[in-house]
Amino acid sequence: MENFMSTYITPWIMNVILAIAIFVIGRYVIKMILSVVEKVLRKSRVDEMLIKFISSIANVLLLLFVIVASLDQLGVDTTSLIAVVGAAGLAVGLALQDSLKNFAAGVLLIVFRPFKEGDFVEVAGTSGVAEHINIFNTVLKTPDNREVIVPNGAIYGGVIVNFSARDTRRVDMVFGIGYDDDLRKAKEILQQIIAEDDRILPEPEAVIAVSELADSSVNFIVRPWVNSADYWGVLWDTTEKVKLRFDEEGISIPYPQMDVHLHKQD
Repeated sequence: MENFMSTYITPWIMNVILAIAIFVIGRYVIKMILSVVEKVLRKSRVDEMLIKFISSIANVLLLLFVIVASLDQLGVDTTSLIAVVGAAGLAVGLALQDSLKNFAAGVLLIVFRPFKEGDFVEVAGTSGVAEHINIFNTVLKTPDNREVIVPNGAIYGGVIVNFSARDTRRVDMVFGIGYDDDLRKAKEILQQIIAEDDRILPEPEAVIAVSELADSSVNFIVRPWVNSADYWGVLWDTTEKVKLRFDEEGISIPYPQMDVHLHKQD
């Protein structure tokens, strides 16, 4: 009986105690490691959402390592267990290929920040204000107050236009007048309208020039610079003012037309 106790029971109890000790100490060490990692990431000004995600992933991986070490101390064959976990991970990865693509794109969006929450952007064919940048998708609010959820893979794999990235924007407008109208007078009116608007920046100087002798009109380009927040207001107000002033001054804004000549045959 004593030989049985010393040969089997006592070593098994010691292995159980060591396995429990490995698990408990391992959990404590994991907490310390994660605490240090989170502090370093916060000092590096990494996004808080990404910090939490990295912390949770690291916690799972380290905990899995501790569990394997504890089972190995108990004499469990962990080689087959690791192989099963690896095969299961591969199968899950293949099944969730699109989700992993969105996840990777989400991490890149959070790290490199081509846009941030609150920016007005155009991504994956949709324009709106970025309300939430999540790990798998980004939530946009469109100008007509719709909520659009766009997968991050579609965003990072396409063209990203950030209208809020710069403090200033150029307003590009085109106005046409008739060929019989006074070209110099029309240009003076456009210059007056631009000069009277306090929202238009003095530098860079606004461009007002004849750009095209089109089929039915002589086209002016009008390109003032404004603060990004004033873009739409200046665009809409200037368009309205040009129409009203042209009407007052007798300058026509032609529409596409065609002259048809009929020849009478005997």
